[in-house]
Amino acid sequence: MSDRDGRKRVIIERVSPEIDCGQYAAKITVGERLTVEADVFCDGHDRPWAALLFRREGSPRWSEIPMQPLPNDRWRASFLVTDQGRYEYSVLAGVDHFGTWHHDLRKKIHAGVDVAVDLLIGGRLIQRAAERAERDGGGDGRQLAEWAALLGSDAPVAEKLSLIQDGRLLSLLACHRDRDLALRYPRVLRLIAERERARFSTWYELFPRSTSGDESRHGTFRDVERRLPAIAGMGFDILYLPPIHPIGLTKRKGKNNALVAGPDDPGSPWAIGGPEGGHTAVHPQLGTLADFRRLVRAAADLGIEIALDIALQCSPDHPYVRDHPEWFTRRPDGAVQYAENPPKKYEDIYPFNFECDDWRALWAEILGIFQHWIEHGVRVFRVDNPHTKPFRMWDWLIEQIHRDHPDVLFLAEAFTRPKVMYRLAKGGFTQSYTYFAWRNEKWDLTEYLRELTATEARDFFRPNFWPNTPDILTEFLQRNGRAGFLQRLVLAATLAASYGIYGPAFELMESTPRHEGSEEYLNSEKYQLRAWDLDRPDSLSDFIARVNQIRRENPALQSNRNLAFHTINNDQLIAYSKATEDRANVILCVVNLDPHHTQSGWIALDLNALGLAGDQPFQVHDLLSNARFQWTGARTFVELDPRVVPAHIFRIRRRLRSERDFDYYL
Repeated sequence: MSDRDGRKRVIIERVSPEIDCGQYAAKITVGERLTVEADVFCDGHDRPWAALLFRREGSPRWSEIPMQPLPNDRWRASFLVTDQGRYEYSVLAGVDHFGTWHHDLRKKIHAGVDVAVDLLIGGRLIQRAAERAERDGGGDGRQLAEWAALLGSDAPVAEKLSLIQDGRLLSLLACHRDRDLALRYPRVLRLIAERERARFSTWYELFPRSTSGDESRHGTFRDVERRLPAIAGMGFDILYLPPIHPIGLTKRKGKNNALVAGPDDPGSPWAIGGPEGGHTAVHPQLGTLADFRRLVRAAADLGIEIALDIALQCSPDHPYVRDHPEWFTRRPDGAVQYAENPPKKYEDIYPFNFECDDWRALWAEILGIFQHWIEHGVRVFRVDNPHTKPFRMWDWLIEQIHRDHPDVLFLAEAFTRPKVMYRLAKGGFTQSYTYFAWRNEKWDLTEYLRELTATEARDFFRPNFWPNTPDILTEFLQRNGRAGFLQRLVLAATLAASYGIYGPAFELMESTPRHEGSEEYLNSEKYQLRAWDLDRPDSLSDFIARVNQIRRENPALQSNRNLAFHTINNDQLIAYSKATEDRANVILCVVNLDPHHTQSGWIALDLNALGLAGDQPFQVHDLLSNARFQWTGARTFVELDPRVVPAHIFRIRRRLRSERDFDYYL
C-alpha cells in the first residue's frame, strides 16, 4: 500500500545520524557500530514497534534489527560494520497490536478486572501471527497456532496467563509482526565505512630536502628512508611530505619569503612545476619515481604510510601554463593572474580558473594526478587549501577514486570558516585540520571539543589536531617554552583520535618567528634547506614516543565519540576522560594550561562517564610518570608543576578482588 494510506498511523521523525536531510553520508570505520536513533510514536495509547534496516549499497535484501525504546518516544538500535564500503540504512515502524494488548492486559490483571474476553482477543492476534508465519515458512506457524488455540480454549486462566509471559511466544510474535500497515522512513540514508586509520592516525611532517643533515646538500628520498626507523620509534604511522615536484624558477622566493631569490635558494615546494615536469613528476634532486616507490615500501615495512601533499596550483614554469593556457585567468595586460592574499602576493604561484570553459578537462586532469600517485603506492593525501576549489569537484573526484580504491584517505588543509570545513567533510574528505592550534583557554577548548564530539558534526567531520605546521607557529608556542610544547602535544594527542606535528620543528621546540606578531618561522623550511640536530639532549622525541605509545595501547584514545569533561575548580586546569563503550579502558587526563606556574584544584569526577560506582575505590595509574594512586568517590585533589610535566594521563583501574593489593586492579 502507499505510504499515504491513512491507516498507517505511526510517525517516524528525527532519525539520526541524518546529514542534511540525507543529502550526505554519515561516516564510520570498520569495527565500529553505527547507532541509529529515531522518534517513533503513534496516536492514542497504542504502542509502536520499530526496526533498523541496513544493507550494503546495491544489495537487494535488507537486514533488520529490532529497535529498543528509550524515554520520550525515542528508539535506538545499532549494527556492527565489518567491511569497508558504502551502506544504506533506514527505519521501519508500525503499530504493535499484540504489545499494546499485552501491556493493557497486565494493567487489567493488576486492577483485578475480569480478562476472559481479553484472552480471546489475544488468541485471535496470535492466530493471525500464525497465519503470517505459515506464509513466511520456517515452521513457526504450527507452534503459534497451538498457543492461539490454548487462549481460545477452556484451559485454566492461570495456564493462559503463564503462556503470555513466555519469552518464546513474545520472540516469535516479534518475528512475525503485522507489517501490512507498517511505514518506512521516506529517506534511505547513506553510510561510508572506511578503514581504521581514517579514525585513528598519528602524523609526522618533514621536508625531504632537509634530511641530509647538511644545509649545503639537498636531501633525497634515500635520506628520508634513513629517518624512517626514528619516526616509527616515536610512534607515527603517517609520514606526510610537502610537494615533492619540480619547483619553478620564475619569481622564485628567497629565504624568509624574500621576493628575490639567490642563486642557491631552492624555492617554495608549493610553486609546482618546471622544465622537468609538473604534478606527476618528482624533483630531480630528491631522486626518481623508483626511489619514491622504494621509500613507500620501506615505510610500509615499519607500519608507516606516506602521505603526499596535492596542491592544485602551478609555478609560471609549469607545463600546464604552456599547454593549457585556457585553465588560467588572464589579467587585462595579458599576464596570467598570480595568487594573492592581500597584502601578500604570490607571484611564483598561478591558481587554476575553475570557471573556465574547459573545466571538464581540468577536472579530469586533476583526477589523473591523484590516480598517478595511487598507482605509485600512495593511499593518503593531504590536500592544500581545498576550500579554494569547487566543492562539487571534490564530491565527484573523491567518489571516483573511492569506487576503485576505498582505502584512500584525504586530509583537508582547510583553515577556513566552520561551514566550509564541514561541507568539505560531507563531500568526502576523511579528516580535516581544525582551529585547535589557537584554542588555549579552558572554556574555548571545552566549547570547541563539544561542538566536534557532541553535535551532528561528529557523524561526518573527523578532526585532526596539529599544534604547529610549517605555516603556523602560534604565539603560544613562541612564548611558553618546553612546558608549552609538552602541554600542546598532550592536548592534541588525547583530545583527538588523529593528530600531527610538523616534526623536527616541534620536537626541537622551534619557536622564533620571522618578526614580532608573525606566525611564520624565521628561516622557514618553506624557502630554504635546514639541517636539524635531531640528537640534541633537549629533544622532545622520547616524550612524544611515550605519548604515542599510550595512544596505541589504550583504545579509549582512538575515538572522538567518547569524550567527557569533568568539573575542576581552577580555570588553569582542564580535566577530561575517554572510555571504550564497555568501560574496559578508561583514560582520565588532567592538563595544566599555565606553562609557567604550578596549578592545583579539586576535580568533581563524573563517575558514570568513568564506569565507577560512588563508593567504589579505584586506582589511577599515571601513564606518563608510572605513579599510582588510590582514589575513592567523585572528589579528588590534583596538582601539576609544568616544570616537571604539565599533564597527567591516568588509566582508571577498577578493583577486582583484594582491597589491599593493587595487582588486582583492571
